[in-house]
Amino acid sequence: MIDYRIEVGSAHAHRFVVTLRIARPQARQRLSLPVWIPGSYLVREFARHLSPLSAQQGQQVAEVVQLDKSSWEVDCSGKGALTVSYEVYAFDTSVRAAFLDSRRGFFNGTSVFLKAEGLEDQPQRLKITGLPKGWGVATGLAPLKVNAQGLGDYQAPDYDSLVDHPVELGTFWRGSFMAKGVPHEFIVSGASADLDGPRLLADTQRICEAQIAFWHGRRKPAFDRYVFMLNAVDDGYGGLEHRNSTALICARRDLPRTGRPVSTEAYQTLLGLISHEYFHTWNVKRLKPAEFAPYDYTQENYTRMLWFFEGFTSYYDDQFLLRTGLIDAKTYVRLLSKTINQVQATPGRHLYSVAQASFDAWTRYYRPDENTANGTVSYYTKGSLVGLCLDLSLRQCPAEGKATPSLDGVMLRLWQLQRPIHESDIAQALQLEAAGGPPAWTGERSWAELLQTWVHGTDELPLQSLLGAAGVNWISKPAPLAQRLGVRLGDAGGSLKVQAVMRHGVAERAGLSASDELIALDGWRLRKSDDLALWHNERQDQPLLICRDQAMLTLTLPALSNGGQAGRPKGASGDTIALTLAENLDAQTAQRRHQWLKS
Repeated sequence: MIDYRIEVGSAHAHRFVVTLRIARPQARQRLSLPVWIPGSYLVREFARHLSPLSAQQGQQVAEVVQLDKSSWEVDCSGKGALTVSYEVYAFDTSVRAAFLDSRRGFFNGTSVFLKAEGLEDQPQRLKITGLPKGWGVATGLAPLKVNAQGLGDYQAPDYDSLVDHPVELGTFWRGSFMAKGVPHEFIVSGASADLDGPRLLADTQRICEAQIAFWHGRRKPAFDRYVFMLNAVDDGYGGLEHRNSTALICARRDLPRTGRPVSTEAYQTLLGLISHEYFHTWNVKRLKPAEFAPYDYTQENYTRMLWFFEGFTSYYDDQFLLRTGLIDAKTYVRLLSKTINQVQATPGRHLYSVAQASFDAWTRYYRPDENTANGTVSYYTKGSLVGLCLDLSLRQCPAEGKATPSLDGVMLRLWQLQRPIHESDIAQALQLEAAGGPPAWTGERSWAELLQTWVHGTDELPLQSLLGAAGVNWISKPAPLAQRLGVRLGDAGGSLKVQAVMRHGVAERAGLSASDELIALDGWRLRKSDDLALWHNERQDQPLLICRDQAMLTLTLPALSNGGQAGRPKGASGDTIALTLAENLDAQTAQRRHQWLKS
């Protein structure tokens, strides 16, 4: 048994105290801390928050030598158990690391627990103690001996499992429900006293029951309990999946409140996040890319398949809101419109495939800057559109006396493999689900070739034709002026500033750069985006006065001539897309849409 003990050292100073005890250490015992956390693809250097390590074997001080940025070696030439102590600075409010103040504590094991190299497959025990009075504990870890507040001992079968169970500490709201015989807890920290907990629980329960039924039918799920840990803050959004829990963050105003209206769109976004992270319980935590088996916590773990594991999860998160009746079909296609427009406004999609974007997540997606839209494409959004296109393509294949082929069937075929997968497994599952190759209109002879085109290529996806065949209208409208100019702007405090310049756009031809402040157009003062629209004349060149590093410069903003076509950024879209449900459908199209948008 490898034993860990964690307690609050100083809540005001944001420091946890951690003690690691190894009963039978190796002669030269190596210890290491992960540099990243699975599900968030960026090297985060968690070890920078550790204090110097102190070690003792029996009654003797043991020498600790640091080997590199995140690993150490301890001389254990003496006899007895090895005890290592250290502090962890914890002031990261995200779901990816650790946090501690006088009101709340939270940690992921990857941020606080050193791994005993060579002993990581042994059982790991955790004691949580020394918390402020009145605080409780919430975690998906298996309890060994805990009190009513959750303080005490927990156990994991190995190090991987230990660090895949985040822990919430504090005085939080707690609710529970059963989903297909599995107990679920929902923890909310930072909520107002009028939180409408029953509504949050009921809506989440519908999502959980639908997803368990999707993956398991009437069989026993892959876990025996589940914990949602939501931190409500002034402004924030995100989530991180774990094997039987998830850590979430949302704006406090987005939660439902008893007797008060809640923003329908904001609450739907939160439910979509809950749906997304819960779907990951299967897709990436258990059904995972071969490159993640096992995880290497010391460096980047590269895969070209995040378009599937994140993108398809993004496709299904809103699908399950639709299937459970939490949104209707009109709202669903509106959400699809939003996703399409996000991708269409990204010039980088014509340079980088969604497979390459997956591979480069470590250096591009998780390190955004002013050139990100030109330098990559989101494997979340475009990956979800690849899932949409495959689903609608499968539904055009003949059923041949069985259920209509669909992406659902593909996901279940992959799940039944019960092992890490390669892209070739996805292609084979598509082939089996369709009982043959893709529809003739694709021009591809096999699903592997279709994946090569849609996933490894940069051509536009056939969204309009596929959606049309599914009874959805594709309506193009002129994009907002900034998008047609190929620029992203921010206005605050009476100042209009450039945030990003799109590749090959009008703004780039004019010579604009990120951080430029737009002062005046054609002699008229600019303070907000509406001012730009007011004084812009798309039929003629106009002088544009800007401020760059305190210097005043006059540029020429080229005309958006020829009906607005000439000025469109190459690779971005001069239009926005609105999807609507078509009327007066023929019987075949109506049936296809009904099966796809069933709720």
